Amino acid sequence: MSSAVRGSSSPTTDLLDDYLALCKEACDGEIDRLYGDGDQTGGLRDLILDYPRRGGKALRPALGIAMCLGLGGHLDAILPTAATLELYHNAFLIHDDIEDESWWRRGKPTLHIDHGIPVAVNVGDAMLSLSLQPLLDNVERIGLGPALRILRAVSHMTRRTVEGQAIELDWVRSNTWTLTDADYLTMVELKTSWYSFITPLQVGAIAAGEGPDRRAPLETFGRHLGAAFQITDDLLNLRADPDEYGKEIGGDLWEGKRTLMLLHVMRCAEPAERERAAYILAKRRPTTNGEAGLVELLDTLTRRGELSASGRASVHSFLMSQHVSDPKTMDDIRWLYQLMCDVGSIAHARKVAGHHAREAAAILAADLDWLPPSHHRDALAGLVDYVHGRTR
Repeated sequence: MSSAVRGSSSPTTDLLDDYLALCKEACDGEIDRLYGDGDQTGGLRDLILDYPRRGGKALRPALGIAMCLGLGGHLDAILPTAATLELYHNAFLIHDDIEDESWWRRGKPTLHIDHGIPVAVNVGDAMLSLSLQPLLDNVERIGLGPALRILRAVSHMTRRTVEGQAIELDWVRSNTWTLTDADYLTMVELKTSWYSFITPLQVGAIAAGEGPDRRAPLETFGRHLGAAFQITDDLLNLRADPDEYGKEIGGDLWEGKRTLMLLHVMRCAEPAERERAAYILAKRRPTTNGEAGLVELLDTLTRRGELSASGRASVHSFLMSQHVSDPKTMDDIRWLYQLMCDVGSIAHARKVAGHHAREAAAILAADLDWLPPSHHRDALAGLVDYVHGRTR
């Protein structure tokens, strides 16, 4: 498999999934090597491996691998860092699911729904802490200087990501809606672009032995690609096939997330519509569709083996303790979605996402000309085409 990533025939955009699958296979193998035979007690090892084993594209490891190998580096030089990036991503997902009160992740109940919030928080913390050792092990693989530069890049990435999350959570907490596209894009750069695109690309270049002059163009490239990717992800949250998307559809509306579409609505809708939208979005997310519906759902998940008996009891106890009135309803969500269509918010988001995808393509063509032609560069170009295609 390693040789396949190093030297397969030149892929086209249609073969991007094959390239991503090879990178995921390599990354999964590294994660199993690092953590699969650990001595963690209390079932921690299996819980750490739960989200990574649910699937996903392993986009972040693939970006690091493509950049490293595309610059002539070796797979062994980037694999520990690629595994670290994947663990960071899944740890962030666990914590995000708790903060967003999400029920589903990659077609299965979220970790906190299945095992309770305390266990899920601890698993996320464990993934973040355990991911430090591979970064220190880089000293033996690529030398002290590059290893420290990668460690510094990951540290910077972590700080940027939590800053972006803090901004988004504060908007929700304060029910802030007077926000511009620029506000949203700043938040996305911090929360998404740094850890999903900029840092994977930069650490790949470092692992290949490149100097600091490569950081700036990769940052610009990753910023645009991250913006296009996140806006399109927000759009897919509204309309995608749940089996393909892997998350609950319309969850952003239930949660009241500040997406580009909702911000556009709050700027462009008529005053009465804005007032109604703000009222709906300020309402809490419902915990149940009534006690009977909750019990039926929990029973179904338990029968499928997707929810443990103890998890079922914990979820039922928690939700039955919530007595806050006036939750959002399905009619509220349908009205919000129709309003976004009526005022052109969805079309606006597609336009902005398309702009950033085109900017990323232009930067790859002009400013990353030092990345020589190879199937690894083709994979990056295929990824840009993939993101651009999702914006249409």
